[in-house]
Amino acid sequence: MAEAWVRADLGRSWEPYSAGTEPAAAVHPLAVRVMAEAGVDIARAQSKSVEAYLDQAWDLVVTVCDAAREICPVFPGAVKQLHLSFPDPAQTSGSEQQRLAVFRQVRDMIRTRLIAELTAWQ
Repeated sequence: MAEAWVRADLGRSWEPYSAGTEPAAAVHPLAVRVMAEAGVDIARAQSKSVEAYLDQAWDLVVTVCDAAREICPVFPGAVKQLHLSFPDPAQTSGSEQQRLAVFRQVRDMIRTRLIAELTAWQ
């Protein structure tokens, strides 16, 4: 969701890539659904491993959950690292409506906080 928000809101000034420390086989269907509700299509997005990006130079590496921050490898070419803590909505249990509510909440928190942080960098 973070990559999609940056592409949608700041695509002219940022080129985002996302990856996970333990990527799922596919993007979570509830993430696809709540982003579509907000007008952002991530249906064709693919989960990727952070390992694929370690040898590249980055201006900024952003971690968006505490678990990722703790096990995220060092990016030798990264100029700066930023950590923003969000709950992992995929870890939510309950009814579909309860889980959707959490995905929506995290979707909105990511947009608000991440876009504000990146805008401040410009």
